[in-house]
Amino acid sequence: MAVLTREAPAGVSAERNARQRRKEVKQWLAVLPYLGPSLFLFAIFVFVPLIRTVVMSTYATTPIGEMTKFVGTKWFARLASSNVYLNSLKVTVRFVLYTVPGVLALSLLLATLGNLRLRGISFFRTAFAITLAVSGATAALIFMFLYHPVIGTFNHLMELIGVGRVPWLTDARYALVSVAIPRIWLQTGFATVVLLAGMQGISDELYEAARIDGAGFWQCWKNITLPLVSPSLFFLLVVVTLNAFQTFTEVNVLTSGGPIDSTQVVVHEIYRSFYFNGQYGLASAQALILFVIILGLTILQFGVVEKRVHYT
Repeated sequence: MAVLTREAPAGVSAERNARQRRKEVKQWLAVLPYLGPSLFLFAIFVFVPLIRTVVMSTYATTPIGEMTKFVGTKWFARLASSNVYLNSLKVTVRFVLYTVPGVLALSLLLATLGNLRLRGISFFRTAFAITLAVSGATAALIFMFLYHPVIGTFNHLMELIGVGRVPWLTDARYALVSVAIPRIWLQTGFATVVLLAGMQGISDELYEAARIDGAGFWQCWKNITLPLVSPSLFFLLVVVTLNAFQTFTEVNVLTSGGPIDSTQVVVHEIYRSFYFNGQYGLASAQALILFVIILGLTILQFGVVEKRVHYT
C-alpha cells in the first residue's frame, strides 16, 4: 500500500527556517550577558595584547617602547639569521624532549603505585600532590641548594657512590638537564593527581572479568588501565608540552641562560631582548614565532595523537 507524502510549500519552509534562526539569535543574546565579563577579560588580557604584539613586531621602537618606524618583516628576517635565537630554539626543543616524556613516565608510574590497594596508600597519594602547592621559584631555590657545589645534597650522594662532584649548573653538559629536573619534579605532582583520578574512575568489574580469564597485573594494566586512562594522558601531553615551551622561572633563577647559552630557552631570550636590550619589536617577533610554533604543535597533537585516544 503506497503512502502519499506532501512536501511543505516553499514559503512555509522558509518561514520555519526564519523562526528557527530568530530563536537561535534570542538564545545567543540571552547567553551573552553571562559571557560578557569573561569576553571582556579575554579582550583586555589576551586579544588586545596579541594584536598589539603583532603590530609592534613590524615597527622599530624607542628605548621606552614607542613605535617609530614601520619596518615590515625586518625583525623576522634578523631572527632567521641570528645564531643566538636559533640556538634558543634548539635548546627549547631539547628541554621539551627532556621534560615531557619524563613527567608523563614518572607520573604514570606513581599513579599506578598510588592506585594499588595497600594499607596507608592514602598518605602516599597525598605526598604525590605536595608539589601542587610549590611555585616555580621555590622549586628552583630548593634545587639550587641541592646542586650547591660544596654543601649540595646531590654532590654529597655522588661522593658516597664514588662518582665525585658534578658541576650541575656551571657545566654546559649538565646545565640543561639540571634545569629540566626541577620542572619534572614540579609538574609530576599535578600529572599524578590527574592520572590517579582517571585510574580510580575505571570500573572494578573490568579487572574482575580479566582476572577470571587468567590475566595478571601486567595484562590488566596494559589492556585495561592504559587504554582507559589515555584521555588523561593526552590532556597531560598537551598541557605539559605547552608549559615546557613557556618555561622561564627555573632558567632565570638557576642559570640565567648560561653557561654559554646552554640553557637559553626561547622565553628567556624574549625576556632578555625586551627588558635588557630594549628591543621591543624584536621581542614581539620572537613571541609571535613561539605562538605559531605552539599553535602548530597543538594542532598536530589533536590531529594525530588524539586518534589513538580511547574515549569510553
